[in-house]
Amino acid sequence: MRSVDSIRDCLEGGVPSLIATCDAEGMPNLTYVSQVHYVDAEHVALSFQFFNKTRENILRDPRATVRVANAETAAEYRLDVEYLRTESEGPLFERMKAKLAGVASHTGMAGVFKLLGADVYRVRAIEQLPSPALAPERLHPPLLPPLRRLGERIAACRELDELLDRTLAGLQELFGIHHSMLLMLDESRQRLYTVASRGYGASGVGSEVALGHGVIGVAAEQRTPIRLSYASMDYIYGAAATGTAAEIPWPGLREPQSQLAVPIGSGGRLQGVLYVESLDEMAFCYEHEDALAALAVSLGFAMQALAQEDEPGEPAPAAAPPQQPAGKTALQVRYYPEDDSVFLGEDYLIKGVAGAIFWKLLRDYQRDGRTEFSNRELRLDPSIPLPDIADNLEARLLLLHRRLQERSGLLALEKTGRGRFRLCVRQPLKLVEVAAA
Repeated sequence: MRSVDSIRDCLEGGVPSLIATCDAEGMPNLTYVSQVHYVDAEHVALSFQFFNKTRENILRDPRATVRVANAETAAEYRLDVEYLRTESEGPLFERMKAKLAGVASHTGMAGVFKLLGADVYRVRAIEQLPSPALAPERLHPPLLPPLRRLGERIAACRELDELLDRTLAGLQELFGIHHSMLLMLDESRQRLYTVASRGYGASGVGSEVALGHGVIGVAAEQRTPIRLSYASMDYIYGAAATGTAAEIPWPGLREPQSQLAVPIGSGGRLQGVLYVESLDEMAFCYEHEDALAALAVSLGFAMQALAQEDEPGEPAPAAAPPQQPAGKTALQVRYYPEDDSVFLGEDYLIKGVAGAIFWKLLRDYQRDGRTEFSNRELRLDPSIPLPDIADNLEARLLLLHRRLQERSGLLALEKTGRGRFRLCVRQPLKLVEVAAA
C-alpha cells in the first residue's frame, strides 16, 4: 500500500480537503474538513470542530473516505480511513490547534474555528485519482546536505557560546533562515530565556517566554515541534507589549507570517527550544520541521557533552579588598531577593538564577576582593537556586556575560579556562539589597 509519507505534500492545508461518510440508511454526507494532519506513515488526524452530521456518522460507523490534493501539482488522492480515537490534549492536539489558528486567521475565520479534538484515523488504502497533474517544482533546495554540514560544525564546537552562535549562523548561511533564536529552560520558574538570536535589531538576550505560551512555550511544554504557515495573533509574541521594568523586550518579528519552534533535549530532559520565523507565508514546510528536529537532537547532545566536559576547578583564594578606581562615582547595584533581580543604577539587568549568581560574585568581590571564580563553587553554593547540574549553569553564565556586554562597559565576565572565569570591575560599586515590601 502507498504510504502516507508519499502524499505528505497534500497535508499542508493548501487545498481544502473533503470527507465522505454515510448514515444508518446509507445516505452519503460530504463536507469540507479544515485539516488533514500527518501523524505517521499509517495514520492521519482530522480536525474535530463541530458536532455535525459527519461526526454523528463517524461515531456510528468508523469507515470514511477522505479526498486530498497537492496544491503545487493539483494531483488528487482518495484515502480509505478508519476512525480510531479523539485526542483533546497532548502534542498532536496542540500541533493541530496551532495550525488551525493560522488557517483561521488566514481565511478570516479567527474566533469561529475552534479545535475540539484531533480525530485519529488509520489509513487503510490510498488511491491516486485520474486528473491532470503538473510536474512538481521544488520551492527550496534539498535540506539534507546543509543539515550534514551544520552538524559537522556543531561537532567541532568546544564552548557553549560557540555552539549557539555557529548554529544560528549556519541556519542563515546554509538554510537561508534569517530570523532565529535559541532559548534555554529555567525549570524552577517554568520559563524559557533567550540566550542567542540572529537577524534582529536588538538581541533580546534574557527575554522570556512562559511554558505553554505561544509557539515556543507550547513546543516546550508538549515536547513537540509546532509549525505555523500563516500568522495567528494567538501565537505572535511581538504584538504584546512588555509589562514591567524587570522584563527584556522580545526581539522577534512583530507580525511573523510563518513560525517554527522545535524542542531541544537529551536523556529525556528538555533543555530549550530552537525557534525560527519569517515574514513570508508558508516559509517552512514539513521538510524544514524534520530537518530542524534532527538538528535539535544534535544540539541537545552537544550541550550535554559540553556540560559534562566542564572542569570542576577549585574556588580561587580570597584576596585583599580591591582598590576602587579613583575619581569615579560609585555605580549603585540594587538586588531584589524575591525574584533575584538586579538593576545597574535605574536599568534592569537580569533576574532569576543568573541574578543570584551575579549578586554572589559582587558580594564576594566587595567583601574579599575576589575576581577569580569557578563553576564548581557556584554549583555548591546554597545561596544560588540551582536545582542540579543538569540545570545548565554554563547557559546562565553565558546569559549574564551577554547581558553585561550589552548593558554596561563597567562590569564584565571573562572566561579564563574551562570551568573558570573572572569578574572585571571598572568603577566603584555601591551594593544595595532591597527588602521585600
